Amino acid sequence: MTGSGDLQALPGHRRRGGGDHSERHSSHRIGWLRAVVLGANDGTISVASLVAGIAASGADRSQILITALAATAAGAASMAAGEFVSVQSQADTEAADLARERRELANDPAGELAELAEIYRSRGLSPEMAQQVALQLTRHDALAAHARDELGLSDALRARPLQAALASALSFCLGALVPILAILISPAGKVGSGSSLAALLALALLGGLSAQAGGASRRRGMLRMLLWGSLALGITALVGHLIGAAV
Repeated sequence: MTGSGDLQALPGHRRRGGGDHSERHSSHRIGWLRAVVLGANDGTISVASLVAGIAASGADRSQILITALAATAAGAASMAAGEFVSVQSQADTEAADLARERRELANDPAGELAELAEIYRSRGLSPEMAQQVALQLTRHDALAAHARDELGLSDALRARPLQAALASALSFCLGALVPILAILISPAGKVGSGSSLAALLALALLGGLSAQAGGASRRRGMLRMLLWGSLALGITALVGHLIGAAV
């Protein structure tokens, strides 16, 4: 019989009751956090870079604003479509793996039980304990046990295509609002620099917040965002300036 102390060795087990201790982990945020950060980052950088390039070419405020709005609509649609296709492919792969595992459990339950026990032995359990754990988890929910411990699938990290697509599109629009608002409030002749400055501030904030949400260093996240944002803005402004001068 497996005791409560032995259960602490089970993957994903958390103590409850009087001895409960709270541990905060961030892995459950990976799915939506990736989509939100990628969308907001892309919205801010791409639209702000476009604004910087168009402004450097000599365009006026109205032309820059129309270009930024068009880029926001196109970018949000592109992000949503790309994210949906990508995550749906992942979901299809997960579904295929689960279907294959379900067939194997039906055709060779003893072999699958031995396979699960071997997984737990490789993680440090004694052969006897690994067998007991595998047997109990198989009796409880064999497919869930194999999905988690053999395939590495869990509900927290499961692919959700529609959620990822909507999160990417919405976050892209929110990120693009930063340079768009800067276009409206920047003084005449300062639209490009105003949008770039606003974008860099937003990227630094986004980098810090996303790093904190993921349990990483806020400073490192901010510096990473600032570095790549500055490169994108600088390159696009240079190209716009060269094209404007040539025209």
